[in-house]
Amino acid sequence: MKIGELARATLTPLETIRFYEREGLLPDAGRTDGNYRIYGQQHVERLTFIRHCRTLDMALGEIRALLRFKASPQENCAAVNELLDDHIGHVAQRIRELRALEKQLKVLRQQCSEANAAADCGILKGLSGVMVADRSPPKSRKHVQGTH
Repeated sequence: MKIGELARATLTPLETIRFYEREGLLPDAGRTDGNYRIYGQQHVERLTFIRHCRTLDMALGEIRALLRFKASPQENCAAVNELLDDHIGHVAQRIRELRALEKQLKVLRQQCSEANAAADCGILKGLSGVMVADRSPPKSRKHVQGTH
């Protein structure tokens, strides 16, 4: 199948497929005499796996590691368990960060309980003032949100 057919079969945008190819997550496709890429069922299965991992917010490095284990089915899966445990920890940390963000937003929202002129808006004043500046920066983490 051509790339458009692979995209339809997996509900994946063409640019995403090309990105996964550039990143080495999808194996090289064969070429026709006209230099079109030709994909097979193994590409569909691999892309489906990658997309499922992405719905679980896994980073590309995590997916690469899982793909290496898929390629070596006789290996012990202890490292897969460890990878998933680490990912669960990243998700838990992100949840804590999102709860703190929600709390900050609610405090900010309380600064303006009724519609006023924008010059008197407590939210705009809060965003311009000390409240945001006092917020501590997020802790560094191995799993960087938005990089995949």
